[in-house]
Parts: sequence; C-alpha cells; structure tokens
Amino acid sequence: MEKKITIYDTTLRDGSQTEGVSYTVNDKIKITKKLDDLGVHYIEGGWPGSNPKDKDYFKHYKGKKLRTAKITAFGSTRRARINTSEDPNIKALIQSGAQTICIFGKTWDLHVTDVIKTSLEENLKMIYDSVKYLKRRKKEVFYDAEHFFDGFKRNPDYALKTILAAQDAGADCIIFCDTNGGTLPSEVYKIISEVRHSIHIDMGIHCHHDLELGVANTIAALEAGCVHVQGTFNGLGERCGNANLATIIGILHTKLKLKSIPVKNVEKLTETAFYISEISNSVIPNNAAFVGHSAFAHKGGVHIDAMMKNPLAYEHVNPQEVGNSRRFITSELAGKMPIVKKAEQLDVKLDKKSPKAKKLLKQLQDKEHGGYQFEAADASFELFLKRQLKKYKPFYKLESFRTFSEKRLDGRVFAEATVRLSVDGEEKFSSVQGDGPVDALDKALREALTPFYPSLSEMHLADYKVRVLDTKEGAGAKVRVLIESQDEHEAWTTVGVHENIIEASWEALTDAIEYKLLKDQ
Repeated sequence: MEKKITIYDTTLRDGSQTEGVSYTVNDKIKITKKLDDLGVHYIEGGWPGSNPKDKDYFKHYKGKKLRTAKITAFGSTRRARINTSEDPNIKALIQSGAQTICIFGKTWDLHVTDVIKTSLEENLKMIYDSVKYLKRRKKEVFYDAEHFFDGFKRNPDYALKTILAAQDAGADCIIFCDTNGGTLPSEVYKIISEVRHSIHIDMGIHCHHDLELGVANTIAALEAGCVHVQGTFNGLGERCGNANLATIIGILHTKLKLKSIPVKNVEKLTETAFYISEISNSVIPNNAAFVGHSAFAHKGGVHIDAMMKNPLAYEHVNPQEVGNSRRFITSELAGKMPIVKKAEQLDVKLDKKSPKAKKLLKQLQDKEHGGYQFEAADASFELFLKRQLKKYKPFYKLESFRTFSEKRLDGRVFAEATVRLSVDGEEKFSSVQGDGPVDALDKALREALTPFYPSLSEMHLADYKVRVLDTKEGAGAKVRVLIESQDEHEAWTTVGVHENIIEASWEALTDAIEYKLLKDQ
C-alpha cells in the first residue's frame, strides 16, 4: 500500500504565538477555509479552554463539517491529583464539539519533577487517564509527547514509558515533539528508529525551528517511519517558529514522491502561503523555498543562458508545480535576455540582436546609471518595458499631490497628504492623515482610486527602503526608494529615484498601484 502523509496544520494555535501575530476569530475562519481548500487533513483551531477567541472559534464550527479537513481541539492532559472528569481543560475539550482532540503531556522527567512538580508515576497516570477518558467519548485522539527528544536523551526508559502509556490508553497517533527545537536530524532519525519497534500505531512529528532544522528534522522523522506531520504555514510560531508546511508539502510531492494533500492542489501552495501571510501581517522571505518571490529568480548571464537551453540546469523543480513562476532578473550581469523574455510574456517577439532590443537595453542602462535598480524591482521593470513597447495605457492621471508634516506643542507629529487625480475624465480628491508623509500619500492615493478600482483594497505596503545614492552630494543627493507591496496572492517590488524623497516615493507608490491593476486586469 502506498504510503500517505497526514498533514496537521497548527498555524491557528502554534502560529498565533508568533511575536506580532494576533488573529481575530474572523481571521481564523478565513485561514481555515483556505487550508481546507488546499486539502490539509487536520486544522488545529486552538486551545478551547485557554481564551474566549478560541472558544468562539469552536462554537462557530460546532456541528459543521469541512470539505477535507477535520477541526481539532488542543489541550493538555489532566492536572496532577485530580479526576479526569473534573479537569476544566478536559471539560473544555469535550465541550468544544471537536471530534479530533490533540493533547500533550510531559515526556522529560525534568519537567515532571521541576515544572509540574509531581511524581513520575503520577505523570504516567495523567497521560493514560486523559487519553482513555477521551477515547471512551468516541474521540479521535492524538498524543503530543512534549520535549520527547530532550526527555529521551536524558532518561530513555521513562520517555518510552510515557508514550506507551498513551498507546495503551488507545491513542490513535503518537507525535514526537522537538519542543525546544534543539535536536539534530541524525538524532531524530536514530531515536525514532529506536522506539518505533515498541509503537504499534501511527507515529507523527512536531518540530520547532530554533536551529533552522525544523523541516530537516521533519524529513528525518518521515524517513524513520512517521506518517503524520505537524507544522505551520510559512514557519510561523514562537521564538524561531515551527517547521514550515509550505516547504514540507513541496518536498513531499516533488522530492519524496509521497502523497499528502491532493496532487492537483499542490499548485495552490504559493497562493496559500501568501494568503496566510497577508492575514497574519507577516512577510514571506524572498528566498523562502518553493513559494518565495526569488525562489525561481535568475540573475547571472551564464545562468540565464543555461536556463534558456534547459530549465533543469538551474532549477530543482518546475516552479509551476507549486504555483510559483520563473523570473529572469534584469541587471548589468544579465544583458538583453531578460528584456527578450519579458517581451515574450507581453506577446512581443524581440530578437536580442535587433535594433529595438539594443535600444531597450540602452534605455535600461541609462535608467540604471541614473540610480534605478530593476533587479530588485521586477514590477517597475515590467511597467518600464510595457511603456517603451507601447503596450500600456495608464489607469489614471495625476493632477497634483501635496504632503506636509506638523509637530504640535504636545509633542504629537502628524502627516497629511492630499491627492487630486482623474479617471476617464472624472476627478477625484482625497486628503488623508498617516504615520508619515509616505504612509499618508499611499493611503490618499488608494482612497482616491478604490471607488474606481475596488481590488486596491486587497493590497498594502509591506516594506519600504531608502538608499542615498551619492553621499558626497549631502542633503541634495539622489535617493532610491524601493517599495514592496503585497496582496493575497503575491508580493511585488517597485522603485523610484529622485533628489526629493517624496517624489521618489510617489514614483514607487504609483508603480505599485499600476502593477496591481495591470495584473488584476
């Protein structure tokens, strides 16, 4: 029988512990729908006994079925020296209505004696009693063996006893947790291989990323016999995060040839990662595996030449398999080839030896000499080519804009921007306050345009960088502004250059808007 890997997503619980991430109930519902659409098998909705938001989330899904995934409730074993039926946490798990329950218990004897301060024998009873109680109520029960690897290295006999207690009580799956994220892949493989002969039910893995080995440790566990994977999308999580499910799913399908989510849904991987990034207000690193903006970007002329002959030369998988796309970055290293390839995407056949190609390269070099950096601003590069090739019509016309900042006697600083523009002859005026002049300008521009183009409400400014190009000129030097924008599907970067930082910012902002409208069109 073909081995299939079960995907258990804990973005809504472990991922919500990321510094700076705070989900509303509505956010959690949106992410749940997206994960269900992707085809993950389990979605851990939260800890129903810990806070009102999680309680409301489970209330929303009580009695409802998703298309693919099962909603899972998370909690701990019963407390020491208390009847399982009287434990508030266990009661909350039952009341959540979830048919699948994941509970964690102590594996590491240090935690038993020094943290929860009970006996080793009582801890074994806590595990057994909790699993047994939930199984009697017809629940599917997963047991998370917290700090399993640390516990096993310190006291292997006791660590094994804890997971056998869960197995004997009827658990459906034992999950080995690298809770501190400090274990090496070789250790993960060795330890699981050692204990697997005592386990007669499914085994799973739950890794944290403190050594940047969360994914590697997960793969090692799968190779040692695990069939259940717990992780978060985009590696969200406390401290350095959890094992990244976007990367793991990509590896499962393209490298290990193991099924997890439906094969036809693997191409939704990039879109799902950006959607969750958007709701989480967290930026996906450009160099993120499989889904990153630069994951399939090629800059060097030798690389690009090889890619033209055979994409396998510098790509380990076809980017379309995971919903991403190949990019040739324009720079002084790349010559005319990125221009030719981008022109092809615009349905313009361009011979790299033709006068038109040479003219475009000269115009590009002049722009770069003036301070533009298109290798880091692919969206502005596409707009530049479309304008030069007469394949572009502006979506609006600027009449004027103005920004100013004001500091008041009480110390508060205000920034305001006003924008006047027209769309198909219809004028629109907007005046908005912001955290600074660029923020105010961005908000004013989008407020003026959103009535005409509602999809602009989906995008936001994700990053803003300024670089002084010639420090010898002092305050009169040119500055280069790079703006990264993002919506639910992807991120893109635009560039502006001017002696006036507001004008440079305006150029990058308006390119970002134009690109969004262009791709939506």
